[in-house]
Amino acid sequence: MTRFRPCIDLHAGQVKQIVGGTLSISSDDLKTNYISTHSADYYASLYRDNGLTGAHVIMLGPGNDDAAQQALQAWPKALQVGGGITDMNARSWIDAGAEKVIVTSYLFPSSHFSLSRLQTLLKALDYDSDKLVIDLSCRRKEGPTWIVAMNKWQTLTDMEVNQDNEGLQQGIDRELVEKLAQWCSKPVTYAGGGRHLDDLDLVRERSRAKVDLTIGSALDIFGGKSVSFEDCIEWNKKAQASPQFK
Repeated sequence: MTRFRPCIDLHAGQVKQIVGGTLSISSDDLKTNYISTHSADYYASLYRDNGLTGAHVIMLGPGNDDAAQQALQAWPKALQVGGGITDMNARSWIDAGAEKVIVTSYLFPSSHFSLSRLQTLLKALDYDSDKLVIDLSCRRKEGPTWIVAMNKWQTLTDMEVNQDNEGLQQGIDRELVEKLAQWCSKPVTYAGGGRHLDDLDLVRERSRAKVDLTIGSALDIFGGKSVSFEDCIEWNKKAQASPQFK
């Protein structure tokens, strides 16, 4: 069943909505859609009170550990935490209250996928794969080809997903949604490009209700004007109650 999944993106200890491709080493290149006056635990409590499970907390760079931990304290064992996750800290984040940890860059040393690192990470989690989410942030290349990107969307890896819409509200890559539904047997969340409530219907239809959708910058709680947070909550309730949505 397709669901709306919320997010908490952290940068320098604050909740922000960032244009993904601008998050490079140089702060001069950074472009933000929104900087919240609320703390991370405010959003965690908001999601908890509305039963929005599967929310991800992403630490974009250093200086975000305290904010992430505050979010976990507000809703323990319910949030997924990513950003700088390795075999050395994955277990500590689970112990701190994360439901799951999210990993990308650690699995791609020198931009090459490492199966041994994946195995090492799973060992750190006592081989409980339900505690691990692999983030395949990707950019679309020529034709129906998507390449996994790491290091804040700056570096392309050698792994093809068989887009680059993060923070740009450029719309859903319909073909990728369809392919994800075909390829994946594990739960999948599409993040990046959502700009209308109808995008939830689009993802549900294109994926045959197999792919979830995260909407960030377009949400009113993040300064957006095209999608109401309350409408997303109602959409989830309708999806859960109506067999035709499943």
